Amino acid sequence: MDLGAFSVSLAVKDLEASRRFYEQLGFTPFAGDAAQGWLILHNGSHVIGLFQGMFEKNILTLNPGWDQAAQPVAAFTDVRELQRQLRAQGVTFVSEADEATKGPASLILEDPDGNPILLDQHV
Repeated sequence: MDLGAFSVSLAVKDLEASRRFYEQLGFTPFAGDAAQGWLILHNGSHVIGLFQGMFEKNILTLNPGWDQAAQPVAAFTDVRELQRQLRAQGVTFVSEADEATKGPASLILEDPDGNPILLDQHV
């Protein structure tokens, strides 16, 4: 099952303080909008998202259709197909992608410990 690019989305209290901290670890911003409260940073193939006031918990994020540089890939498994495969295995969802649509869509599930996992397709 190819889930696409992986990143950790962090719920932060102070976006600027978090940006400065992660820059000390060698991360550099490459996407986002600080005025809207979010930044995406990378260090090589490692990607983290910083989100202020957007959600309560940290989230494991997977992006079908993207590589680790947030660039579209030629072939990938659509999030709706991934949803069907997961449902067939008995996975339950917090929110689901509308299977009648095409293009960008997302779903959320939780692991057994309540950690949210977001499959967020942008293409």
